[in-house]
Amino acid sequence: MLRICSIFCAWSVLFLTEVCAQSQRRPTFTCGGNITGDSGVIGSPGYPGVYPPNTKCVWRITVPEGKVVVLSFRFIDLESDNLCRYDYVDVYSGHVSGQRLGRFCGTFRPGALVSTGNKMLIQMVSDANTAGSGFLAVYSAAQPHERGDQYCGGRLVKPSGSFKTPNWPEKDYPAGVTCSWHIVAPKNQIIEVKFEKFDVERDNYCRYDYVAIFNGAEINDAKRIGKYCGDSPPAPVFSEGNQLLIQFLSDLSLTADGFIGHYKFRPKKFPTTTVPPSTSTPAATTRPIPGHMLITGTVITAVVRGGSVYATISIINVYKEGNLAIQQAGKTMSTKIIVLCKKCPSIRRGLNYIFMGSADEDGKGKIAPHHFVMAFKAKNQRVLNVLKNKRC
Repeated sequence: MLRICSIFCAWSVLFLTEVCAQSQRRPTFTCGGNITGDSGVIGSPGYPGVYPPNTKCVWRITVPEGKVVVLSFRFIDLESDNLCRYDYVDVYSGHVSGQRLGRFCGTFRPGALVSTGNKMLIQMVSDANTAGSGFLAVYSAAQPHERGDQYCGGRLVKPSGSFKTPNWPEKDYPAGVTCSWHIVAPKNQIIEVKFEKFDVERDNYCRYDYVAIFNGAEINDAKRIGKYCGDSPPAPVFSEGNQLLIQFLSDLSLTADGFIGHYKFRPKKFPTTTVPPSTSTPAATTRPIPGHMLITGTVITAVVRGGSVYATISIINVYKEGNLAIQQAGKTMSTKIIVLCKKCPSIRRGLNYIFMGSADEDGKGKIAPHHFVMAFKAKNQRVLNVLKNKRC
């Protein structure tokens, strides 16, 4: 018995010694700071523990002159939201008034982010509610040419030009890269973008590798024109104003041929749609009238906020579109809806439903208490086809 006790005590001492050693080796992450050097590690306050609420942390990274900053997220776990409105990490090229390279939340890790100069700014914001383990990222200094074929992106200001994935056309684009092209035209012009060749890892929701195009100078889902993947070139894209941001991201798994695209500046009066304006529509009408919506679809994401559910729906079929804003990538269509009340039917991610509601003047689908949600089954198809031809 004494021998067993001695062995147990010795094992306990060894275990506690190892725990103490590990705790001493683990770095302590604080909220923000000025960081210099060729490489380093940045983490949210308290990582890997839960990050604190109501926090704003800013890290300013500076590497030697003549080099760029390459940032890679090793782990990310922040409150998930389609638009990253509550808890998020922003990454900027430069320290003051720099271009935002991206806003991130949830658990999806972006590819490597590259600054245009020797400075990068990281800002993490959290609200009062849901939290996670935060993030862990590493940065390093590199000469632009040291990244070889993986270096891409930049600011494009000539009246016309091209942009392409790394390695094009000799071989597939590499895994784990992010490219951002910021196109700036004179203030009285808009931008037209066409893809000559396009082959990006296919996924129904373009979750892994994709091209996203935004109006303006930063990555902002509210200004996103489209998100594209697969092997069908997107239709020509026209900016609303004089700036456009094109982002290409590849994850760490499958790759494909990539793409080459071309842009050119157009006079502002150039039509941004192939559909001619209706002569019967009064000139004073600038916004469509809200209407009824009837669709079937699969719930991709569902986030509860203030008693309502904000959901992204992959559309199976549209029976009454009304003014519903629909995004399309290849043959895949998706839309966003809000289930407005606690007493409305609950919806679950991954399941198929019939949604009958309304679309407001901004194109948002809304499901109110007097509207209709139910599980969708193939046998419902005939009844829905009848409704398609009936006026509401």
